[in-house]
Amino acid sequence: MKKIEPATGDELRPEYDLRALRVRRLGPGRKSFGGVISSGSIHEQRRPRLRWIIPAAVAALSATVLFVGGVAANLIATDLDAALKPYRIWVWVIFIIALVITVVIAVRQIHRQDELHASQDEPASKSESPPASRPPIVAGEVDGETLIVRIPTAANALHQLPPPPRDFTGRVRELDELMSRIERGGVTISGLQGLGGIGKTALALKLAQRLAPRYPDAQFYLDLKGADRQPLLVADALAHVVRAYHPTAKLPEGEAELRALYLSVLHGRRALLLMDNASGREQVEPLIPPDGCVLLVTSRQHFTLPGLSVLDLETLPPEDARQLLLKIAPRIGDRADAIASLCGYLPLALRLAASALAERANLSPADYVRRFSDAKKRLELVEASLTLSYELLSSELQRLWRSLAVFPDTFNAAAASAVWESDADATQDALGDLLRYSLLDWDADTQRYRLHDLARLFADSRMSDDEGRATRLRHATHYLTVLGECNALYLKGGDAIKSAIALFDVERRNIEAGQEWACQHASGDEMTAQLCNQYFAAGAHVLNLRQHPRESISWLEAALAAARQLKDRASEGRHSGNLGIVYKNLGEMRRAIEFHEQALVVFREIGDRHGEGYVLGNLGNAYQDLGESQRAVEFHEQALAVSRETGDRRSEGHDLGSLGIAYKNLGETRRAIEFYEQALAVSRETGDRRSEGATLGNLGVAHKELGELQRAVNFYEQQLTIVREIGDRHGEGKAMFNTGLALDELGERVKAIAHVETALDIFEQIESPGAERARALLARWRGEA
Repeated sequence: MKKIEPATGDELRPEYDLRALRVRRLGPGRKSFGGVISSGSIHEQRRPRLRWIIPAAVAALSATVLFVGGVAANLIATDLDAALKPYRIWVWVIFIIALVITVVIAVRQIHRQDELHASQDEPASKSESPPASRPPIVAGEVDGETLIVRIPTAANALHQLPPPPRDFTGRVRELDELMSRIERGGVTISGLQGLGGIGKTALALKLAQRLAPRYPDAQFYLDLKGADRQPLLVADALAHVVRAYHPTAKLPEGEAELRALYLSVLHGRRALLLMDNASGREQVEPLIPPDGCVLLVTSRQHFTLPGLSVLDLETLPPEDARQLLLKIAPRIGDRADAIASLCGYLPLALRLAASALAERANLSPADYVRRFSDAKKRLELVEASLTLSYELLSSELQRLWRSLAVFPDTFNAAAASAVWESDADATQDALGDLLRYSLLDWDADTQRYRLHDLARLFADSRMSDDEGRATRLRHATHYLTVLGECNALYLKGGDAIKSAIALFDVERRNIEAGQEWACQHASGDEMTAQLCNQYFAAGAHVLNLRQHPRESISWLEAALAAARQLKDRASEGRHSGNLGIVYKNLGEMRRAIEFHEQALVVFREIGDRHGEGYVLGNLGNAYQDLGESQRAVEFHEQALAVSRETGDRRSEGHDLGSLGIAYKNLGETRRAIEFYEQALAVSRETGDRRSEGATLGNLGVAHKELGELQRAVNFYEQQLTIVREIGDRHGEGKAMFNTGLALDELGERVKAIAHVETALDIFEQIESPGAERARALLARWRGEA
């Protein structure tokens, strides 16, 4: 421990240089209390007697003078004329009054000195305010040394919390969770982390407002400027708290010494400290207060500390976002949902948007929505806030983060690796850095990342044209591969079909974005034309289950144009054939046949027997729907021969099922059932769940025509299980409709109506021609026709 020199005369000045004060080692038998230390000197012990002597001497001297004067006056009066004798009594009265006044003044002076010394010497009670409760001597330890300093009495600057926003809305769950953690005990530090503009400070202020009565000694607020290029120094933050107690002190510059004083002034107190906008662990750790206090921290960065209880803040729920908008600008009215969505439910953006409408009476909510739909206008709401976070990144991290703007929805690490062209470890490290800066969201349950909508606009605005094109090309290429994986899983059959659908559903928006960009830029560019050409074919089976027919037509028309640009005849044939299938599902049979015939010509020209057989079967289906069953049989028999020739068991199962339909329509129900049963065996062998479901439905129709109604219902129920499992909406609609027909014949009209109503809803959603038939049937059953 360093030798301690006596304090100089400078300590009598208004300001004190604590660096000039020395630390003395406490001798054996003496205790260091680590807080306020009171010491008594010999002069301080004599002070109680001295303060009585002076007033008493003054009183005695005054009384003596008055007494002598009074006696002299009486003697003189005795010798004077008898006329003065009546005034003797007044002399004694005046003497007594003067004596009493002198004694009272002396007592009052003594009482004042008692009060002054009590305020300087006696320990403060817990109920007294902190500035008056501490003596001017403070001690703490630094590197094993006891630091003893005398600093002036504090000013009353201990209640610094600004109020939360008056229009604070929502966050009920978050507030309850934070309060619960603190009430359970053991939480010294409570952290709110998240994207700039997410509402961390507002929530922290609301929480602090609730907690303030529990921490009556002090409530501090300080902006740590963590989003600036130069965050607030830890020493300045420590000094901010110390100076609240001792505003005129000249504090040491060293962080360690300041930390000791910080802990000392907070020792034994119930204080709340809200440190807003922290830059990270290094800035916050030295600010951890002693037990009995609570530290609230907000930060754009994600970090951990011992004892830190963290809550990652997310955007507002739609209902709370709507309420916030209407609270600020009630005239928004029924446009609140649209504006909230455009703001991405980000509190900062919501507040700015509502404030604009509240301040501009001539701007209607409808006009604002129209103007606000422009990406640049939306970006203006958060550009300043996001710029602060963006500029904290290194140039390499900025580049990586910008490129994530190509993801319209959530994405996984493999996708980021593909876009960044980096290995798995480097990708994981970079994603972790971006998470730390709250520029990225992470869902631990799904293991997926996401950019907020407005952050995506910001990142995209920072990309150059060349950078954007290269990044989007890598994105589109990656998700073409993902779509192919979905299709491959589907073709495995069985439970793999559910995995295929699940994968597609998770990646759907990315797949659609990749296809859209590739096809928009296909003209004149061979690389992007190849991508556009391949997208639909890569996932045809899954897309048939998931896409609306009109969406499929859009994809296929773009792919057909790309194939012709590339002079890819095989792809041209596939795209034409798939267009025929989609138009057939829409009930446009003549147009379907036209595309199938084009495909047939192409496949025969290039000698593609597999493609030829596929198209022959689809031509048979189209003619079947036109009511030309005999012609349909001819096409299906040709298709069956090709599938058996090429060994394509899946296509063979389709052709057998199609022949069953044709023979059923020809009135040969028993023969139709034979083909259905063969088709069912093949579909189960190949794991083709969609064909299995369709064949079960066809068996139900056949047995219904034979009058076996309950057996028919059993087949429909089996079909429903499968089509719902794989998400086959068209198959579900057919199964519900056919079940309704069978139930009606069983005398259960109410149940029948319910089933057909469900079928009608599905048919209308997918624009199936079955909707018209379901509508007519319901009208007849209800007596409306």
